[in-house]
Amino acid sequence: MLHLYDSKSARLQPLNPVTPGQVGIYLCGATVQGSPHVGHLRAAVSFDTLIRWLRRSGYRVTYVRNVTDIDDKILGKSAQAGWDWWAWAYRFEREFTNAYDTLGVQAPTYEPRATGHILDQIDLVRRLIDAGHAYNDGRGNVYFDVHSQGDYGSLTRQRLADMRTTEDDAQIDEAVEAGKRDPRDFALWKATKPGEPTTASWDSPWGRGRPGWHLECSAMSRRYLGDEFDIHGGGIDLRFPHHENEQAQSHGAGWAFARMWVHNAWVTTKGEKMSKSLGNVLSLKALTRDHPAVAVRWALSTVHHRSAIEWGPDTLPDARAAWEKFSSFVARAIEVAGEASAEEIALGPDQLPDAFVAAMDDDLNVAGALAVLHEHLKAGNAALACADARGVFRQQILVRSMLDVLGLDPASEQWRGQAGIGAGAGGAAEHAALDALVAAVLSERADARAAKDWARADDLRDRLSAAGITVADGRDGATWSVG
Repeated sequence: MLHLYDSKSARLQPLNPVTPGQVGIYLCGATVQGSPHVGHLRAAVSFDTLIRWLRRSGYRVTYVRNVTDIDDKILGKSAQAGWDWWAWAYRFEREFTNAYDTLGVQAPTYEPRATGHILDQIDLVRRLIDAGHAYNDGRGNVYFDVHSQGDYGSLTRQRLADMRTTEDDAQIDEAVEAGKRDPRDFALWKATKPGEPTTASWDSPWGRGRPGWHLECSAMSRRYLGDEFDIHGGGIDLRFPHHENEQAQSHGAGWAFARMWVHNAWVTTKGEKMSKSLGNVLSLKALTRDHPAVAVRWALSTVHHRSAIEWGPDTLPDARAAWEKFSSFVARAIEVAGEASAEEIALGPDQLPDAFVAAMDDDLNVAGALAVLHEHLKAGNAALACADARGVFRQQILVRSMLDVLGLDPASEQWRGQAGIGAGAGGAAEHAALDALVAAVLSERADARAAKDWARADDLRDRLSAAGITVADGRDGATWSVG
């Protein structure tokens, strides 16, 4: 049985779905104010692994990932750039979608936008006012009264008395703060401000305005998943105030809301959270100029979702080298024994190695899962060395099936081009031949570097580059890819 670490209870909990055999998941998606970087994409990749494992385990998954396409940051940045706010938001929504596709992240069941659910959000505000959990300041702003909700602070295990505010710093301004009865109350509905575009506000019982940041997720999760659902996820930085406020709104409305909270850790650079404000952003477009996208996926997929990923100059070369050990085996296995079909590699928990299943069921312990993968890679290479075609085919199935759970199957439609795997065995043979030729050049280049003959080493690298071969130097030596 799958156990996941529940952030609210701070312990491992067995998955106990609201509806047996089905799992409903809500993931806080992008606020589309700018281009995505790997810090933004970690949650999507982490939850993609969870969803793949749930589906492989026989669950029917309904996965909702929202798009925040209206908020203070979007309005501010679009105005500075001279864009319509909605065009600005859509531009970066498309960039996020392309980034998800590039990394092989499966599409959600539903991907609702905040602006597409204004009526749901107005209905929720009205419900909270009627229940005595919210109030109108008479100026078009509506606030949630945190004192009215007895379990406020329970998600993050904080006392209200110890809190200064329950708003994100970026959401605080004088106009919003002015009407609060208590500075710890948070905005549900914001009155339109002078100078804001008229298209960025909607009619409501309290005047023209727009939703507060937290409102959309309570309204949309209920719309698509019902009053109670199984897993709410997001980055660890969203626990407070965003997720705490979501829970307060939903509980105030009388909804049970999320049974379990799953949060992923940050991507860090030099120990600091990767963010635009720190100036250490690494965009996917920049990263994939010198490395295949699968290396980025490997780097994000093979660290436990609750552990921080320290991103440095060796991250992608190391990830690329690790994946190429598996992709090389799969390419050779296909050449020797033929390619296993998608149905053959779709092994369930009763067919996969017990140690792999145990690792994945233990809060998605990918380190333990990788250890099992390496054992079967070793067995596959041994079968190749012995010309044991049946053994090779069996290990191909197991290795690819386990890698597919991580979204990293080299023979999948997503990655087969980067693995050098063609439509059939012929493609693998061509890759093997190219691998041998490039390996010879890289060996000669390594000798030149060892002799400090830098001109010769650069010339060999330039020849490969002219042929469309990209070379990356890492701690374990040079690796290569086409393109």
